[in-house]
Amino acid sequence: MSFTEHSNKVFNQAIRDYHLTDNVDTPMHNPYDRESIDYNLYMKCWIDTVQWHLEDIIRDPHIDPTEALGLKRRIDRSNQDRTDLVEQIDSYFRQQYSTVKPMSDARLNTESPAWAVDRLSILALKIYHMQEQVDRKDASDEHKQKCAAKLEVLLEQQKDLSLAIDQLLEDIEAGRIYMKVYRQMKMYNDPATNPVLYKNK
Repeated sequence: MSFTEHSNKVFNQAIRDYHLTDNVDTPMHNPYDRESIDYNLYMKCWIDTVQWHLEDIIRDPHIDPTEALGLKRRIDRSNQDRTDLVEQIDSYFRQQYSTVKPMSDARLNTESPAWAVDRLSILALKIYHMQEQVDRKDASDEHKQKCAAKLEVLLEQQKDLSLAIDQLLEDIEAGRIYMKVYRQMKMYNDPATNPVLYKNK
């Protein structure tokens, strides 16, 4: 089983587990060992799934403004948690390939493996929810047909992205591509760099 085949399996498990209650306040019960990559993959998709539904809730046109502000701040915290977790997954990859000596003409990829895995997690969510639309009993045939066409594109995208990630990992392992990880500089969450925060101290 390739890395992405395994990842997609873990992502689908996290999505299914969340939808047992379909509640953004449901505690996560991660079934994997805390030191394993599976633990981080599961947590990554769980965070994405909760945030997906927070984004749905905050778009309710009748939402109370105070509640919306609380949700916005919760989404901001979730985004930071997501970023931190992606960096942990990249640390795993760096450890995995720490003994690889890059070739003299090794190339640099546009994104790190973990940021590609981040997109794969979100794709799994899109596929799950698009399938829900296809299966809706209260939707028109036209709606379901449009969603079925979109689902087909998403599934193709998942297949292509999975292949691209597996090929990227093969190239890193062979020394054809080298990893270079930059920490994400989230300025709006930092009281030292967000002018609204540091000017109101």
